[in-house]
Amino acid sequence: MRAMTLEAAGQPLVLRHHEDPVPGPGEARIRVEACGVCRTDLHLVDGELPEPALPVVPGHEVVGWVECVGPDAGGLVPGQRVGVPWLGGTCGVCDYCRGGRENLCDAPQFTGYTRPGGFASHLIARADFCIPLGEVDPVACAPLLCAGLIGWRALARTDEAATIGIYGFGAAAHLMTQIARHQGRRVLAFTRPGDHAAQDFARAHGVAWAGDSDVAPPELLDAAIIFAPSGELVPRALRAVRKGGRVVCGGIHMSDIPSMPYRWLWGERELVSVANLARSDAREFFDHARRACVSATTRRYRLEQANEALDDLRHGRFEGSAVLVP
Repeated sequence: MRAMTLEAAGQPLVLRHHEDPVPGPGEARIRVEACGVCRTDLHLVDGELPEPALPVVPGHEVVGWVECVGPDAGGLVPGQRVGVPWLGGTCGVCDYCRGGRENLCDAPQFTGYTRPGGFASHLIARADFCIPLGEVDPVACAPLLCAGLIGWRALARTDEAATIGIYGFGAAAHLMTQIARHQGRRVLAFTRPGDHAAQDFARAHGVAWAGDSDVAPPELLDAAIIFAPSGELVPRALRAVRKGGRVVCGGIHMSDIPSMPYRWLWGERELVSVANLARSDAREFFDHARRACVSATTRRYRLEQANEALDDLRHGRFEGSAVLVP
């Protein structure tokens, strides 16, 4: 197998060759067809996430074929196409797991962070955390495994908000805009100041308004989702939502939130976060994505171009999602 490996935070990934891995009990070996490049991968490579299991192969938006399985693989069979998402395993016994909140597990495993990920030709995954996919375009489907699933969890936390503001219009935002519009909601898009390409990208997806994140929107929002990893957007979003509104932080990492007057939160405004995902999110999201005919905008890179893809993401050189193809 070939794998682009992170050996030290802040350093480029290194191409390594290994023997094909052998699945153990409850595991499957996946031959990767495509793996999306997520901003969380960038946070990992840049050393912004704590205690990665170095050396580690990043990547948690994986689409591939089951090549072989170990004992007790839970019904997975060779030749089956599956997705491997960020949540790669849970303990199953903590209060959160037993209470139906496995996304908050006290001893989780994360694909491409604490266990090997999909920036590779093959990976080993826990069979019970693989998502059956059926007939899909692997490149188009890959971003749905995180940008879609985490985005869905964030969108769900806006409840029935009719007018939603999205801060940071990238991979997750362009997918959630399609679902929100299918649900009959209005979406306003906020981008980095002066990023006209991102604003045009948002308008192409039917948003009601697109503008700079440092300006007030033309109307008050019922809710806002922040996908950009910038803490300074939190006070701006709180000022943009009406009383009783909610601001959802949808990323795993964000820079510090600056001090702000209490009156921007007052009025029963809420600030909440989204942590990881649950397998139930996949069942819900893929059903809604099919009904809304969700389509991901992607840019392909060869596996060996993973560092280039990460750098292009870091500097905003494309719209939508980068996807590696072995």
